[in-house]
Amino acid sequence: ALGLFTSIGLSEAKARETLRNGALSALLRRAVLQARSALGPALDKATGTLLYNAAARLKDPKHLAFLVGYIARREILTDLQLTAALEYLRSHPLEPLDTADFEQACGVGVCITPEQIEEAVEAVISKHRAELLAERYHFNMGLLMGEARNRLRWADGKTIKNEVDLQVLHLLGPKTEADLEKKPKAAKTRLAPVEKQKVAVVENGDMGTETQSLLEQLRGEALKFHKPGENYKTEGYVVTPNTMALLKQHLAITGGQVRTRFPPEPNGILHIGHAKAINFNFGYAKANGGVCFLRYDDTNPEKEEEKYFTAIREMVEWLGYQPYAVTHASDYFDQLYTWALELIRRGQAYVCHQKVEEIKGHNPPPSPWRDRPVEESLLLFEDMRKGKFGEGEATLRMKLVMEDGKMDPVAYRVKFTPHHRTGDKWCIYPTYDYTHCLCDSIEHITHSLCTKEFQARRSSYFWLCNALDVYCPVQWEYGRLNLLYTVVSKRKIIRLVETGAVRDWDDPRLFTLTALRRRGFPPEAINNFCARVGVTVAQATMEPHLLEACVREVLNEQAPRAMAVLEPLKVTITNFPAPKALEVLVPNFPADENRGFHKVPFHPTVYIEETDFREEADKGYKRLAPGQPVGLRHAGYVIAVQNVIKDVSGRVIELEVTCTKSDVAEKPKAFIHWVSEPLACEVRLYERLFLHKNPEDPSEVPGGFLSDLNPDSLRVVSNALVDSSVLSARPFDKFQFERLGYFSVDPDSEEGKMVFNRTVTLKEDPGKA
Repeated sequence: ALGLFTSIGLSEAKARETLRNGALSALLRRAVLQARSALGPALDKATGTLLYNAAARLKDPKHLAFLVGYIARREILTDLQLTAALEYLRSHPLEPLDTADFEQACGVGVCITPEQIEEAVEAVISKHRAELLAERYHFNMGLLMGEARNRLRWADGKTIKNEVDLQVLHLLGPKTEADLEKKPKAAKTRLAPVEKQKVAVVENGDMGTETQSLLEQLRGEALKFHKPGENYKTEGYVVTPNTMALLKQHLAITGGQVRTRFPPEPNGILHIGHAKAINFNFGYAKANGGVCFLRYDDTNPEKEEEKYFTAIREMVEWLGYQPYAVTHASDYFDQLYTWALELIRRGQAYVCHQKVEEIKGHNPPPSPWRDRPVEESLLLFEDMRKGKFGEGEATLRMKLVMEDGKMDPVAYRVKFTPHHRTGDKWCIYPTYDYTHCLCDSIEHITHSLCTKEFQARRSSYFWLCNALDVYCPVQWEYGRLNLLYTVVSKRKIIRLVETGAVRDWDDPRLFTLTALRRRGFPPEAINNFCARVGVTVAQATMEPHLLEACVREVLNEQAPRAMAVLEPLKVTITNFPAPKALEVLVPNFPADENRGFHKVPFHPTVYIEETDFREEADKGYKRLAPGQPVGLRHAGYVIAVQNVIKDVSGRVIELEVTCTKSDVAEKPKAFIHWVSEPLACEVRLYERLFLHKNPEDPSEVPGGFLSDLNPDSLRVVSNALVDSSVLSARPFDKFQFERLGYFSVDPDSEEGKMVFNRTVTLKEDPGKA
């Protein structure tokens, strides 16, 4: 085989590489032997190259002999013709092929004379004559080549280039020194800031930045994906005699529109990984002028609750997406049951009595009921529906082997649990493997986008649709998004709630979407984070600080400023400059005062942070100390300590100070925040819930994830103070508390006692990067 491959012009290294690919080497061997039988044992390198490309690029091997015949008869002579031939075969998967149409599509028998090439190049140069004379050899000669090729599709490229070079030389003469100088590059037009969005390339969890929005990325993905109705062009797609007719019906129904779906199970709350799925499914449809369904995969009534249905839709809409339609797998239970009967009639499914324990794993014993008569399975399946079998006593199984080696997956099982939508109508429920592709088919989904772990189910997806002769969508997989220092599995979050480690699914230390909303993460930041992760096929495991960076970027633009004090220290101004309180105007966004101001009262009594005062100023300390004044932010005054008042234990409880107008006082080393006539509030400060990056990894945390809880993940400040400008704030409103961080109003807030969650600090903690 090595000698055979080198005889057609492959290098020895290329030949050895080809031999390592069993499928390719088998096809190439067949192609070479067929060509030799027609042309003799000595094949020229050009023919060898065409044969190699045909074997390597042909999607359906059954057309190999047909294609090699044209190469051997010298009817396909160029790579351009071969590319057209391969595209034709990909677009016409069904037999018999129309040979006349095929030959026309790939230029068989077309003879381009030198005179035709000369005339075509003359016409193109005449069209661009003025620009050529003005720009001379700085003109883009590729444009001339492209236009000449468009006029003579099957002409040899080298011949066209030689003719262009000759005619340009005739028109312009030899190159001068000016022609040899490099043409100055045109300045690139910059995108407006609104159109730009930093996006990342993920490499081992690190992010490199590019300027491409998620929608731009997803438009790019459309170039890789099939067009609606061209499902058969996808690698691995199974074409049946009915495929083209079904695709024609599909296009008549959808009008060629892209259709995607987001199909969550309503048995838990969505988490950060789902945010990528939502962005990908809804975003891909939006980027390509299509629609996206929100379909609840409600086939497991034991674990489903109404609160999950509501929360899922809320989160989809919170992220900024509106479903084209909200559907449920249960909407189609009648049709799914009818199809299950048809699958049995076609000999593709059977009723089995093996126990769950017997069929678990990848090498279970074959079912002794696999070949039971069709009529018997029909009767038994009807008995399953009527409740004559107990749970676990009978299942309906499909006759196929999945990509991961799993044999005969279950299609239906018995469950005596009322369904939240269908009540007691059913005591048998379909599985994911049976339901998912058929619901996609019913809704005429064009692109069934799912995470990489479902790749092993792709063949069963195609098999089931084709076994029933229904429209078959295409499943495409993308990389799952994971985050370090957290758990997202429903089972583990339930354990955290049950043990009291967190309050509920929306505890702000979790990375469920409801928790992130409660903590104050804006939806735009989550979407931007998904964009930065990028549309990757590889699984991405990211650091939380990368998500937090996206949050800071958005909140810096969205969150108005306010002042709050977490550990108040009373300060009395003994020479207050007015007989009554003053009003201070504070900009909502200091960097852009056009966005408005709010008023805060300024009284003789103010409160500052305990940590902003020291009795002795160390070297490098710039805030308030005896002999070291500070400015009060926005107030226009500098204060200086006159007297330090302590309680019996020696703790400082009050400062008496004097104030001086900023414009006459010496410029202080620092300005600090303060409040006056403040509102009492509770502030919750959050840190990571787990101590290790991978709390579920036994090698990192031998004692299990519950042993890895951070005892300092929540600190409650009960007696914090905030300025009165936030009085009318509602739950989820966000602020930047100056010098402290970004905070969000918690739904626990009551009249007279507001509660704030710290969303993120102002700057990233270097220890967490």
